[in-house]
Amino acid sequence: MNLIKFEYFFVLTFLFYGLVPSVHAQDLIQKVTIKSNDGMRFDLDEIKVKSGSTIELTLIHTGKRTKEEMGHNFVLLNKEIEIRSFAMSVLDEKENGYVPESKEDIIAFTEVIGGGESTTITFEAPPKGIYNFLCSVPGHFGLMKGKFIIE
Repeated sequence: MNLIKFEYFFVLTFLFYGLVPSVHAQDLIQKVTIKSNDGMRFDLDEIKVKSGSTIELTLIHTGKRTKEEMGHNFVLLNKEIEIRSFAMSVLDEKENGYVPESKEDIIAFTEVIGGGESTTITFEAPPKGIYNFLCSVPGHFGLMKGKFIIE
C-alpha cells in the first residue's frame, strides 16, 4: 500500500513541476481529408493547420470514373508559386503524375487517383503563411484549387 502511495506522489510531483515533457505543435499530427469528384471539384477550398505540425493528408476520389478519364491529385505549392503558371508547366508530365521531376516548386503532392480510390501522404507543415494547392491534371486547376493556411 505504501508503494502505491509513493508512486502516486512521484507521478504527481513530476506533473506539477513540469518534468514530464509537454506536447508542442511539432508533436502534433493533424489529419486532413479532402475529397474530389467526377465534377472536377474538391470539397474544400481552404485548409487550416498549425505551424510545425506533421500533416497526414488523405485525398479521396468519390467519383466513379477511372484515373485515365477523370483522375485527380493534390499538389501543395511553395509560397511564391502561382497556380496557373505551375499548372501550365506540367502539361506534358503525364508519366510523372503531372508533377515536375525537380519538385522545387512543391511542398507535397499525391499520386493521381481515380474514382473509388484514396491516397495518403505525410509531410511537415511549412512556415506560417498562405500557400496554394491544386489538382495539376491538365484543365482541372481552374476549378480544383484552394488555400492552405498555416497558422
